[in-house]
Amino acid sequence: MNKNDLLLNAVKAAFLAGKEILKIYEIDFNVELKEDNSPVTLADKAAHLCIVENLKSTKLPILSEEGKDIPFEDRKNWKSFWMVDPLDGTKEFIKKNGEFTVNIALIQNGNPVIGVIWVPVKSILYFGEQTLGAYKVSGLKKIPTKIDVLTVEQNKLPLKNNNDEFVVVASRSHLSVETKDFIETLKKKHHRITATSMGSSLKLCLVAEGKANIYPRFAPTMEWDTAAGQAIVQASGKGVKDYKTSAPMRYNKENLLNHWFIVE
Repeated sequence: MNKNDLLLNAVKAAFLAGKEILKIYEIDFNVELKEDNSPVTLADKAAHLCIVENLKSTKLPILSEEGKDIPFEDRKNWKSFWMVDPLDGTKEFIKKNGEFTVNIALIQNGNPVIGVIWVPVKSILYFGEQTLGAYKVSGLKKIPTKIDVLTVEQNKLPLKNNNDEFVVVASRSHLSVETKDFIETLKKKHHRITATSMGSSLKLCLVAEGKANIYPRFAPTMEWDTAAGQAIVQASGKGVKDYKTSAPMRYNKENLLNHWFIVE
């Protein structure tokens, strides 16, 4: 499959997973706790199964939050694979504030080269590919048959932004002391600064879009939380860097826990 076919497959899988999520979002649902006390719902599981089914034709392995128990010995030699978070922002899903996403990334040799983020409640699609660029499509109502219909100039990221304020975005549900301290240092450097909060991978999208200048994350995240967003950020001409090394974040590590990072 070429890159456009892979991208279309990911868009289709995310779109259909979003439909499964919304079926459950609109009714009362139960919340379970995983071993790490993070919440999971029927929507997470339904979205995972939907994505696995719809990416099957690509014949690439899948590493998903809801199917993550693949030994490193089995995945360490993967050159290309899908990294999936079927429902990113489960806490936002439970709060019913709409700030949750479906995240699908194609990883090649540790680098996210395709990223798709679907916002089911708002029918907004973010996607990026390293040679095509990054795009935002609002009001998407059906699965596209060609990627060309989406990669039009008015959708390309970053969008023009006339705001002269420096905008920092942070997590709504996981704002650490270290992140607060970092934001305080930014306030000393910039004359006008606005701090905003957002759930799920939408924070990375805001930087790719140009609505935020920086997203510092000094709290735990997993690889599937950031892979799709990083692909979109990189395709927009920006970066997601390890806080300690300043190198781009890498994927398919033995320990799937991310280091702290900064998006800008």
